[in-house]
Amino acid sequence: MSVELRPGLIHHPGFLDEAARMRLAGEVAAVLGASPPFTPRMPRTGKPFSVRMGNAGPLGWVSDVDGYRYQPTHPETGEPWPAIPPTALAAWDRLAADAPPPEACLINLYGPQARMGLHQDRDEEDFSAPVLSLSLGAPALFRYGGLARTDPTRSVRLQPGDAVVIGGASRLVFHGIDRLYPEPGLLAQDLLPGLLPEGGRCNLTLRRVRPRHAVT
Repeated sequence: MSVELRPGLIHHPGFLDEAARMRLAGEVAAVLGASPPFTPRMPRTGKPFSVRMGNAGPLGWVSDVDGYRYQPTHPETGEPWPAIPPTALAAWDRLAADAPPPEACLINLYGPQARMGLHQDRDEEDFSAPVLSLSLGAPALFRYGGLARTDPTRSVRLQPGDAVVIGGASRLVFHGIDRLYPEPGLLAQDLLPGLLPEGGRCNLTLRRVRPRHAVT
């Protein structure tokens, strides 16, 4: 059953069942095996993020001293990104059926102490399509506010298999991850051996970067 956290910000608890989580984890492992995770860095300062990340799809999101941007190749290998995992595409087709196909799938890998500060997803050329988030691994505290950084915030715990749609009036809402809740007993399919420590989290965010009429 979906929950509207605020207009356009929809939480779908348990959207991916155990079989779907197992399938998606395997697909993500294949993507990251072909295109290794990297550590993004803050613009100007070069300070490393606390998360590692990968990408899938025609475009991938990167961040370094030169700024935030989308590009068609891995920043370290120079190779094109692998295809978006089929299970993630199927989730998009169900939860963002009216939007054009996603062009980027960010794969964020959280260690137990990793965080993601409040931010807006605004590096895309067009904001008419939503951002779709899928969670694997440890539960996390998702914080969201309004369209200004100073707006009041609320929090909800995201469990493995949860989906969040960030669209409509909330497409540019500030949001972030405050903490993880490591659970050593998590099922193996919710972790990515060799890529996530015990109790880590994997988050996928699917995005449409260019306007609907753009050629993919």
